[in-house]
Amino acid sequence: MPDNHHIAPPGSTRAGILAATRRHIAHFDLDAFFVSVECLKDSRLKGKPLIVGGSGDRGVVAACSYEARKFGIHSAMPVRLARRLCPEAITIRGDMEMYSKYSHLVTEIIQDTVPLFEKASIDEFYIDMSGMDRFVGCSLFARELKGKVTKESGLPISFALASNKLISKVATNEVKPNGQLEIAFGGEKTFLAPLPVSKLPGIGKETAYKLIRRGVETIRTLSGIPLEMLGSLLGKNGIDLWRKANGLDESPIIPYREQKSISSEHTFETDTINLSFLHAQLVCITESIGFDLRRQDKLTGCIAVKIRYSNFDTVVKQKTIDHTNADHILLQTAQELFDKLYDRRLLIRLLGIRFTRLVPGNYQIKLYEDTQEMIRLYQSIDSIKRRYGEQSLLRAVGVKPGAHK
Repeated sequence: MPDNHHIAPPGSTRAGILAATRRHIAHFDLDAFFVSVECLKDSRLKGKPLIVGGSGDRGVVAACSYEARKFGIHSAMPVRLARRLCPEAITIRGDMEMYSKYSHLVTEIIQDTVPLFEKASIDEFYIDMSGMDRFVGCSLFARELKGKVTKESGLPISFALASNKLISKVATNEVKPNGQLEIAFGGEKTFLAPLPVSKLPGIGKETAYKLIRRGVETIRTLSGIPLEMLGSLLGKNGIDLWRKANGLDESPIIPYREQKSISSEHTFETDTINLSFLHAQLVCITESIGFDLRRQDKLTGCIAVKIRYSNFDTVVKQKTIDHTNADHILLQTAQELFDKLYDRRLLIRLLGIRFTRLVPGNYQIKLYEDTQEMIRLYQSIDSIKRRYGEQSLLRAVGVKPGAHK
């Protein structure tokens, strides 16, 4: 009997070992998610240029339909510019509660169907299908799941199946909307090669410009640059991009677990009634967990402030808000709650903040009425904190001289 027909236990041959270590990772991404939900609510919107975002001229585009994208409209673009590009576009403020509801619905469908998945954002999922090829087949399983999501939620979804998260995500972006694609093992570099460098996750406008200026326009060219040269040009990021350009990605699937809340509280060394100090602490705590929200790509819809007095009496007051993770909104709400809560004029020994009603999302998709400058400010602040540490950039009021540590 020929060797390739030999039946042996998995792992007993080189081919068996390779097959056992192969990963099958599917990336599922809901097509124009916010727009699709709005079209479910009002079928008259289907096929029309639609913008979800701020209603004022200073707002930004949170999402747009594929019909609107044909005019050059894209997310994070000022609404005023989008309207100039497509005067007939319909603008809707958006409904984060409804988007969250549909996101949870799709999550439940996937959770009931697959053993291991990661929820990467409000509308995208990585699913580990490794091993399923021995049974129903990964391709068939992925296609059936696509159909199930669309049938039970009414939302269109695209997917790609590949050997790692990187390739599956890039491939999904290439077949949207309502598409599906499988990249065979060994075909990762061939698939990536002709794509523009801007299609590679981790390459923003600045890095793309730096590469294109040096004649590096495609991923094929990028993958062929010596590793040392890319490291010299782009630092640590250059090494990471070289690996990506060569289709290498070992990042694991992070199992989905729904987080109920994010909170932090400080017990003071000395009980205090100093309102300036308490305000500084309120700012410090809120900033800290606000950064945690954005780092985890989450929004909060409810803020609670907790006070424990010197006699150990504990009081809590909370307020429901429009989903956000913007410090200036979180701080304002936290201060309002504190002012309403603290009316006993007793010494305080503990102060805490808790965010609940968490949903996946990021800054750009929520602050419909904020300017592009405000969004860029938060992006810059978080970039500095991620690179140099959370304490590298703080509001001055949170680090007043003489404040308790």
